[in-house]
Amino acid sequence: MRTVILAACCVLASAGLAIRTDAQSGVAQGTKGSAMDRIAEQYVKLVLALGQHDADYVDAYYGPPEWKKDTSATKIDLDTIAARAQALILDIARERSGMRTPTPGGDDEMMALRVQYLDRQLSALSARVRMLKGERLSFDEESRALYDAVAPTFPDSHFQEILDRLDKRFAGSGPLVERYDAFRRSFVIPRDKLDSVFQRAIQACRERTLGHMKLPPDERFTVEYVTNKSWSGYNWYQGGYRSLIQVNTDLPVYIDRAIDLACHEGYPGHHVYNVLLEKHLVKDRGWIEFTVYPLFSPQSLIAEGTANFGIEVAFPGKDRAEFERAGLFPLAGLDASRAAEYYEVQALIDQLSYAGNEAARRYINKQIDATQAAAWLERYALMPRDRAAQRVRFFDQYRSYVINYNLGKDMARRYIESRGGTAAAPEKRWAEFERLISSPRLPSGLK
Repeated sequence: MRTVILAACCVLASAGLAIRTDAQSGVAQGTKGSAMDRIAEQYVKLVLALGQHDADYVDAYYGPPEWKKDTSATKIDLDTIAARAQALILDIARERSGMRTPTPGGDDEMMALRVQYLDRQLSALSARVRMLKGERLSFDEESRALYDAVAPTFPDSHFQEILDRLDKRFAGSGPLVERYDAFRRSFVIPRDKLDSVFQRAIQACRERTLGHMKLPPDERFTVEYVTNKSWSGYNWYQGGYRSLIQVNTDLPVYIDRAIDLACHEGYPGHHVYNVLLEKHLVKDRGWIEFTVYPLFSPQSLIAEGTANFGIEVAFPGKDRAEFERAGLFPLAGLDASRAAEYYEVQALIDQLSYAGNEAARRYINKQIDATQAAAWLERYALMPRDRAAQRVRFFDQYRSYVINYNLGKDMARRYIESRGGTAAAPEKRWAEFERLISSPRLPSGLK
């Protein structure tokens, strides 16, 4: 099933820089020939080259098509990729040594962020090369090397305290995960109503986003429903302000996932994030490095963290439960009188979010095997057996990537709130959120 979502709004104002359009790539270019532009071009080509060795590495690319064609025609070995990455890191160090201290909020700050971004992205690329060559990293070593962050560690007792509260909420016999699952089954979106519910959620997320942000008039995305994936939803950015969003229907889709996916993958999440990067950094500034998105890199923590925090930005406080009670529950044929009850339980479940990290950490560190990891998720994350097994497949494919969702969300929230973007100041919150997803800021810069 495929549904095309057309979206239109006002055009963003130009950044005021000298711009010309490259007719072949469709990328607006700033001043040509600078050292950083040359480094950026080589960085893009290295990311594409590594993608020849790692099918999951290049998440999106919309730069000059001949670069991708050339990379596919001539496969570069991993040692050469590593050597070229190190040479570029040294080139960046020389460029950085000649830079003055940036003025906060000025163009020189953006240039400093660009330099730091390329340096850290190349460092992550080098780490991924080492992993592909067989180097073993612990979960925390890997997340620091790839995502510029390390998630906190929690003991089992942390999760058990939350589970004890849920145990009282779901009185009865049998494992808690089964009692919780029985409760949730009343909130599954029927398969024949999934698209209409999801479309209504997208509409609401988009309306709320456009109430605070201006997007290019021709931005849009396509929605597909797929199966046999290790994830529940995915945004494949196409360039030209377009995305393909896929929703996995292998397992039951609960009512809360409609807003989660519509916000996270669409508005104001991944789709908006990529659209703003393309508009502000690629077209307005000519920064070619943002035409490629290496999945295993610090950029992913920003992307996933802001996409998850964007749900709260779009639906603060009790707004979400009220919207779903009035709009989505009836559309799905669910009992709207139970919406408040459902979200009271979900608030407790959300406190278990780091349980997935602990399972992944122990699994990646070979402290437990796949069967034990799934059992741990059943017990401490309250995932039914089929969902726990799917999550372990995600660990196999994406490893420490799991930190980007919960740690990234917490880091994005702290950063935005530290700049005045609190729930009590929604306009400021939206402004800081937009500023963050329009810039090349790194996870280590979210302070």
